[in-house]
Amino acid sequence: MRDEADFTAFAEAGAIRLRQIAYLMCRDWHLAQDLTQTTLTKMYVAWDRIARKDGDPFVYARKVLLNSLVDHRRLRSTGEVATDRLPDRPSSTDTTAVRLTLLEALALLPERDRAIVLMRYWEDHSVETTAEILGVSRSVVKMQSMRALSALRAHLGADRELMFG
Repeated sequence: MRDEADFTAFAEAGAIRLRQIAYLMCRDWHLAQDLTQTTLTKMYVAWDRIARKDGDPFVYARKVLLNSLVDHRRLRSTGEVATDRLPDRPSSTDTTAVRLTLLEALALLPERDRAIVLMRYWEDHSVETTAEILGVSRSVVKMQSMRALSALRAHLGADRELMFG
């Protein structure tokens, strides 16, 4: 009974944050909700094992979330359509336009690069923690962070001046 109460407390405290991370990874609120539910279901099934370990169960939840997204992408084709034109650029520097421009550029990154950028710069985790969460080496995190940031700069182009001055 105690384990179930602990899981319920964890799920209530972390569901919104998991859904936000899922959305940033997949850019689809409905899929983000599904991924969050899948993650929480998998966490519930393994909760006895997770609860016995030291550490933050949210770290494990992020791993499960990322793996669920990768599995989803493997099993289903995406609905994305390639185009030779960039979307319209924002005309002002209001925060909504900046945020949307950043999200659009982030969506252009490969899934693992996007996950690394999110863990390192959105969630503000260290290289070591990011490597542990994603199950890769520290050098992979460093290399892909550098590559992803370079790609973001290239995608943002002139918009970068509007955002960062």
